[in-house]
Amino acid sequence: SVLSRYENQITILSDYLEEFPETDEPVWILGRQHHLNTDKSKLLLDVSARLWFTYRRKFSPIGGTGPSSDTGWGCMLRCGQMMLAQALICRHLGRDWQWEKHKKQPEEYHRILRCFLDRKDCCYSIHQMAQMGVGEGKSIGEWFGPNTVAQVLKKLALFDEWNSLAVYVSMDNTVVIEDIKKMCWSPGQSSGVAHGSAHVHRSALGQNKNTAGLCPGWKPLLLIIPLRLGINHINPVYIDAFKECFKMPQSLGALGGKPNNAYYFIGFLGNELIYLDPHTTQSFVDSEENGTVDDKSFHCQQAPHRMKIMNLDPSVALGFFCKEECDFDNWCSLVQKEILKQQSLRMFELVQKHPPHWPPFIPPTKPEVTTTGAELIESTDKLFELEEEFEILSV
Repeated sequence: SVLSRYENQITILSDYLEEFPETDEPVWILGRQHHLNTDKSKLLLDVSARLWFTYRRKFSPIGGTGPSSDTGWGCMLRCGQMMLAQALICRHLGRDWQWEKHKKQPEEYHRILRCFLDRKDCCYSIHQMAQMGVGEGKSIGEWFGPNTVAQVLKKLALFDEWNSLAVYVSMDNTVVIEDIKKMCWSPGQSSGVAHGSAHVHRSALGQNKNTAGLCPGWKPLLLIIPLRLGINHINPVYIDAFKECFKMPQSLGALGGKPNNAYYFIGFLGNELIYLDPHTTQSFVDSEENGTVDDKSFHCQQAPHRMKIMNLDPSVALGFFCKEECDFDNWCSLVQKEILKQQSLRMFELVQKHPPHWPPFIPPTKPEVTTTGAELIESTDKLFELEEEFEILSV
């Protein structure tokens, strides 16, 4: 029956798309425009290509004695994984890469997947995220909000040398151009410490190799903007600006949903949001001996869900990916033109200079240890010892 579901994926999704209203309005998916009446199949491929992370069961207990499933509490963590995975796909494979069943995928694809497997030695696993959340005041098994997930990803990225991301989480609804450029142009570590850590990463993630296709210096940017778009309900004044974000070529969608019920929003049609739902429990999947991953359960086999924008909880986090500096400059121009124009109540601010009343901005760096994040967080004492340093660097 499981195989039958996989084989019927296209049929199921195509039938669902027939239920979309008859309209000439475009469907937007992560910066790409689709039209239901002309390229329904392309829309299908675009949705199914996104990596889909859901609840899992039967993985090794978190922390050795903790839960072996994240059902009921890990949905926002899974949404954070999906947003980050989309950034890594854009980083290594490009936004237009498409996934097809039974088709051999490049090594970079399997390596991305291995970053998210439910194992303590995978850099963005549920184990890593849950335990790093302890430093954010979240007990293992406690539900996270969008901002907490963003802070956890920012910390874990410090240990991820293969993807080499600069993760910027905005503060007080303000994106500071000067700080982002300072962070993305920070010289990379070349000390023995970094080389030692890279050696450990090889055992967990496969053969290490240099970041490819990028000019030295600029680190690819993962920009996350946590927002509160209302008090108890989303303020309608923000809706148009919120939708504009999904049109940007740098879009990674949004984290949000309803109270204690998180979704990964990837696009919209009219006033309905399109999202991937992590609330399906699947069994743990590990990598094969050759490093590949049986990936069928990591691509959504169900119809894309929709919800009215006005039903969205006002606590959200927008995501954007800028592989090169020109992408970021283009994003800044789009924000000025499409988000900040004629807005009496702005969704967020974009400023050139670091606000003088803020503490100085110090780009975060990896702590001077010779372990990966996986090994670091196995020691609770070490985690809390480094937490104060993390908080200083994160300001």
